Amino acid sequence: MHRADEQRYNKMIYKRCGTSGLKLPLVSLGLWHNFGEVDSYQNAKNMVCRAFDLGITHFDLANNYGPPAGSAEETFGKILKNCLMPYRDELIISSKAGYGMWPGPYGDGGSRKYLLASLDQSLMRMGIDYVDIFYSHRFDPETPLEETMTALDRAVRAGKALYVGISSYSAEQTKQAASILKDLGTPCLIHQPSYSILNRWIEDGLTTVLDQIGLGCIVFSPLAQGLLTNKYLKDIPADSRAAKESGFLQKSAITPQVVVAMNALNSLAESREQSLAQMAISWVLHNKTVTSAIMGASKVSQLEDCLQALKRLDFSIEELDKIDFIVKELLTK
Repeated sequence: MHRADEQRYNKMIYKRCGTSGLKLPLVSLGLWHNFGEVDSYQNAKNMVCRAFDLGITHFDLANNYGPPAGSAEETFGKILKNCLMPYRDELIISSKAGYGMWPGPYGDGGSRKYLLASLDQSLMRMGIDYVDIFYSHRFDPETPLEETMTALDRAVRAGKALYVGISSYSAEQTKQAASILKDLGTPCLIHQPSYSILNRWIEDGLTTVLDQIGLGCIVFSPLAQGLLTNKYLKDIPADSRAAKESGFLQKSAITPQVVVAMNALNSLAESREQSLAQMAISWVLHNKTVTSAIMGASKVSQLEDCLQALKRLDFSIEELDKIDFIVKELLTK
């Protein structure tokens, strides 16, 4: 059993999630990649335990994380049982359902049947009685929003989730979903959208809605699938995501203009005495609406390095303007 660092809560900053009573660490650990059955269990365990020792209390999962789908939850369940179960009440464990998980018409989407069945399976894989946050992973246009939200409400009333959230919903969908949940008596806690220096869609209305409603905001892909790191300043490394045949970051995305922009951003980061990844994390956390940023890692050293971002969260107006110029001017040529 893991013995946690007694100074762990002195190493992290915690922020209230919207207008709720819950606080989240400014950086959360995502188990989207590198925690599947195909990955090293020892490495996964080392990352989770080290994250907790550094004050990361929130671990973000989904039913389909792996590969194969479901195996990230199984890995986390094993780590929890072997290492962190005595600290269960100090952890925020989240999971989601919404994308394809099993064959047939009931293994995808936003139906009540799929969401509640998936939650039961997630709890079984992780060996726990409840998750702290259960998300609708995506808006499903083929299912009435009321059905999806009543399923989330049911999860809380059944004692299988403490809070509920939504992911990747538009501003208007978020407003409607939050209204339904409020009427049901299970307020929406949090929204999980993608957000980074290169991907700013939430600034076109969503952050305004979140502020008005009082929802927290936890962002994923703050490093743009690794693009906002020092990996792609010269070429495409053989072991990078862009070098793989399948993945969310394609070789075609690494254009000459992108390389120039990444080097310009890297130079700015160096002037701030940060790495590009550290500056990218600092930048998303600089947005007052953002509660936490979900970080992925493939090894402990990456985790430790990215957390150094918390030492420099301030930006001058000149720095923010320069970042905007690089993104808007260099990347649109």
